Amino acid sequence: MQFLLALIVAGPLIGAAAALLPAPPGLKGTSPDQAVLRHGVTVTGVILLATIVLTLGFDHDQSSRMQATTDISWIRALDVRIHLGVDGISLPLLVLTALLTFLCALYSYFRMPAGPSPKGFVALLLVLESGTLATFAVLDLVLFFLAFEMVLIPMYFLIARWGGEGRQAAAWKFILYTLLGSVVMLLGLLLIGVKAGTFDMVALAADNGRGLTASVQVIAVLAIGIGLAVKTPMWPLHSWLPDAHTAAPTVGSVLLAGVLLKMGTYGFVRILLPITPDGMRTFAPYLAAFAVAGIIYGSLACLALVRPGNKGDLKRLIAYSSVGHMGFVLLGIATMTPTGVNGALFANVAHGLVTGLLFFLVGAVKDRYGTADLDTLAGATGAALYGRAPRLGALLAFAAVASLGLPGLAGFWGEMLALFGAFEPAEGLSRPAFLTFMAIGAFGTLLTAAYLLLVVRRVCMGGPRPAGETPIADVQGYEFAAWTPLVALTVLAGLWPAVLLGLTDPAVQKLLAGGTQ
Repeated sequence: MQFLLALIVAGPLIGAAAALLPAPPGLKGTSPDQAVLRHGVTVTGVILLATIVLTLGFDHDQSSRMQATTDISWIRALDVRIHLGVDGISLPLLVLTALLTFLCALYSYFRMPAGPSPKGFVALLLVLESGTLATFAVLDLVLFFLAFEMVLIPMYFLIARWGGEGRQAAAWKFILYTLLGSVVMLLGLLLIGVKAGTFDMVALAADNGRGLTASVQVIAVLAIGIGLAVKTPMWPLHSWLPDAHTAAPTVGSVLLAGVLLKMGTYGFVRILLPITPDGMRTFAPYLAAFAVAGIIYGSLACLALVRPGNKGDLKRLIAYSSVGHMGFVLLGIATMTPTGVNGALFANVAHGLVTGLLFFLVGAVKDRYGTADLDTLAGATGAALYGRAPRLGALLAFAAVASLGLPGLAGFWGEMLALFGAFEPAEGLSRPAFLTFMAIGAFGTLLTAAYLLLVVRRVCMGGPRPAGETPIADVQGYEFAAWTPLVALTVLAGLWPAVLLGLTDPAVQKLLAGGTQ
């Protein structure tokens, strides 16, 4: 188990280095480009397989306990350690990251985005995977920061070199926002480590803030929270996200929405809730207020984009929808209750599955029509996906209703539990305030349903394909292979939420109790 987790974290880095080397003559296939893309599929497939084996070997009856741990001294002068481990909170995110990266590598093998050599693309994809997996596996604050920052450079180049129109400006906006937030976050992490005398996240969580004064906790939460909020992204620190998604290649958008946004909310749960509980209690009402503001803002922005004549971009709309969905995650965290935090973690995974599928589908539509402009897609040349590409239209409608939180699909449970948590927040938090936040969040679910149903009506519905019009390709075999796991898991999580909640709940209970259970 220790070896498996180390392989999962370090394996993609080794694969990235190998991707830059010349392919052996017998493995080139029809071209060196094909060989390096196949290498990406192989490495990400091995990492996914190792993650599945780790999941099967994980003791589900002890999901609150750190398992597969490695603890090696690294920088003795600062007591920084290479400390790895996985529990019921981090395991689902490891699996989600490994799955989405493999599906992106598989999709790229058949449809490589336009840009420079595939060697750089595959290497960056693998570095991105390693950094994301490390973020969810490390248990040292300094290592967490390094892993958190490790993903920024590969994502910057994926957008800047393989993106679409406006990619340079979008990539710079992404890197500047996230780097500035990270500088502030580093100061907060160092403050905790210096004042507590350790950077070990397990020891700090067990101490539950008893070794930190109230003022230190407040300053730490403010500093670290800003860095995490930028990555989440929380309104009003979200403005880099729509530009990045609009310009990014399809697989870049899938990974950005599916796993990178989860790094911010994971930091709130893993670091701030257990290590600085008093500071979190001070800022929880403000976090909840920003969360529900994001829910409403994201929904209103999507409603504006979907209106006829506004030249709304479908990728940009899905990006704004992420601001709203991540608002529910932040609201659940702000309640500081097991119900709310479990809802936040469930919504994290559900958003990764559903929005990852949505970006795959929108990318496929854009490839076929050459645009993601809603007015064009709803016009005479692109109307009625049901009539022109029925399977593609059906999948887009499925992903839309999953995203709006239809009961029986993954998007429902996380948002519902987050609202339940706001109904009865943790002791010391104002219940009238959180009841107000709950009502605003519930109204946001109605707005979400409104804009997503409008998307389905405009893009999918209409008459049959006119005679003589060139048909568009329906779902291809490689697309079916890349999208089916996301569809299946969306249904499974919706019909059997206990699979995920059974993992997260014991770990959340222990985390909020300060490691006393």
